[in-house]
Amino acid sequence: MKRFLVSITLLLITAAAMAQQKRTGLTVEDIFNLQSAGDPQISPDGQRIVYVRGFADVMTDKRCSNLWTINADGSNNRPLTSGVHNDGNPRWSPDGTRIAYVSDEDGHGQIYVRWMDSGQTARITSLQTAPSRIEWSPDGKEISFAGFVPAEPVKLMQMPKSPPGAKWAEPAVVYDKSVYRFNGAGYIKPGYTHVFVVSSEGGTPRQITSGSFQFGGAGNNASAASWSPDSKFLLVSANRHDDYESNPNDTEVYRFSLGDGSVKALTDRRGPDGSPAISPDGKHIAYVGFDDKFQGYQATRLYLMNSDGSGSHDLSAKLDRDVRDLRWAADGSGVYFAYDDQGDTKLGFYSLTGQLKQLANHVTNGGNPFSVSRNGTIAMIRTLPEHPGEVAVAGPNHPEARVITDVNHDLLAQRQLGRVEEIWFNSSLDNKKIHGWVITPPDFSPGKKYPMVLEIHGGPFANYGDRFDLEKQLMAAHGYVVVFINPRGSTSYGEEFGNLIHHAYPGDDFYDLNSAVDAVIAKGFVDPENVFVTGGSGGGVLTCWMIGRSNRFKAAASLYPVIDWYSFALTSDIPILVTKYWFPGNPWDYPEQYAKRSVISLVKNVKTPTLLMTGEADYRTPISQAEEYYEALKLQHIETVLVRVPDEPHGVAQRPSHHMAKILMIMGWFDKHKGGANPEGSINKTAE
Repeated sequence: MKRFLVSITLLLITAAAMAQQKRTGLTVEDIFNLQSAGDPQISPDGQRIVYVRGFADVMTDKRCSNLWTINADGSNNRPLTSGVHNDGNPRWSPDGTRIAYVSDEDGHGQIYVRWMDSGQTARITSLQTAPSRIEWSPDGKEISFAGFVPAEPVKLMQMPKSPPGAKWAEPAVVYDKSVYRFNGAGYIKPGYTHVFVVSSEGGTPRQITSGSFQFGGAGNNASAASWSPDSKFLLVSANRHDDYESNPNDTEVYRFSLGDGSVKALTDRRGPDGSPAISPDGKHIAYVGFDDKFQGYQATRLYLMNSDGSGSHDLSAKLDRDVRDLRWAADGSGVYFAYDDQGDTKLGFYSLTGQLKQLANHVTNGGNPFSVSRNGTIAMIRTLPEHPGEVAVAGPNHPEARVITDVNHDLLAQRQLGRVEEIWFNSSLDNKKIHGWVITPPDFSPGKKYPMVLEIHGGPFANYGDRFDLEKQLMAAHGYVVVFINPRGSTSYGEEFGNLIHHAYPGDDFYDLNSAVDAVIAKGFVDPENVFVTGGSGGGVLTCWMIGRSNRFKAAASLYPVIDWYSFALTSDIPILVTKYWFPGNPWDYPEQYAKRSVISLVKNVKTPTLLMTGEADYRTPISQAEEYYEALKLQHIETVLVRVPDEPHGVAQRPSHHMAKILMIMGWFDKHKGGANPEGSINKTAE
């Protein structure tokens, strides 16, 4: 019997040791294994949370999502919906008895309502186009949503009828709008997005807004409509000005009456006014915006005004950070909001007197990161550099945010992630403090020398932070030290820092990025002969900017870059943003500006082997940009490859298998060029 017990003990010890040995780094196949938690919506009484659980289906190669629910104490985590489709945008009814959500389980997005006591679910719409931005009326009788209203296409002629049985080609399409195609949406059908309401028990939707304008505006203004406490009015952000095409950011807050259809503008200034939220007593309206100076970066501020539009004032003038995602306290004492500060997304609270209180940090910087119950309990998505986002709870009974889900427990129990270290260093240009992070390989040993990847963010007005990043962790798992920083122009450090690249991008950000490479090499564990550079979108721009001014990189991977600002301004889906905010005017009026800041102007300096990649459905940075750089390198006999990804929009991550291929292509390109001496390894004269 003793021998039997000893054998069992040895087997258990061996099994434990083997399990420990099997803990490996992430692989690209884990793109199909990793799950996500998002859009946490807490019930009005603060007892339950419904959230969106995302996953990738390996059989259909699609990203999907279902709804799950969990008690605020972390118990009873279970699915509400299931299936290989997309469920999202969940919202509790005011009395907490029902949940409305949008699902494409019938093949096309519709609004559904689920009764939480019985689990019965009803589809309450039969729309031709998918709805979005749903919101309950306070009396629980109606649900507002955004929907597309088709318009008559432009007609310049009348084609004759084809003969019986003939098969003619698809007809020509005429466009007359400045933005006629958009990334992720493709070529835009004629029409406008407007606000509708539908009975929460189903029926025919009623259109509330109308006219030749888009509900929601752009950027931070694309929020749901906000109901008045008596359910008689809707607040909507929209651009109803005659020059809405040439000034798309000039949105106002409007009040629409559901009774007589009357409309009143509550704001009136040049600049965006959006995300309106009405106080519980109906006396005040919180909203975000700024006075537009046509700068590259302008901090979005929190404003408060009376319900009639009078008395508007800036609550967040001293914060100097972008404010978003507004939620009123149930007692009307102030407004909850999210903001980024030095690469960390935080939750804050402003009282009506302008007192700021920080409530939580390490919040995801994605859409709808938190919600608040009537008792002040907050549901949020919390993320850390070494852990993906999870549902967490904070509030009166939870002064420190407490994570209550672990959707990736099984995966992370088998994987060892790279360690993330925060760094600060001085730019070689002007000694300015620059913030960044370093990920070391999972099996890191300080005595070894590792190849290094400098990964550059896009935007350009955006930020990296102390958040989980799958792509960077995959690079680290492949044996690379990964460095990512927030060079000048990055958000979350104030308006002055952000505007250091105003009408000067790309430019001096080169020195910040180059200094990051020096700072990490100085730590002693990076092989200076094996340093690589990559980035997407604006990061693709700066990747080419770096290799045009320095030969220190063994190889580069520029993903969906802008190569020529002149042609980009006229082929991208954001022409107004480029010409009015990033440049002083149109390219034919400032050709020298566009030429000087185009990376094609430095292509004659490039000696670095370069991979270029763009999705064929990318209308943000059209693939013609990458093709231009590719041919320029070919003409100079520089080693280069061009990767075209079918049907992918900006980012090359819509299909999980394409996301896998993107990472493998980058790593394969860098692996191919590892080893050997680095020619010159210095800044080109053009950088001096």
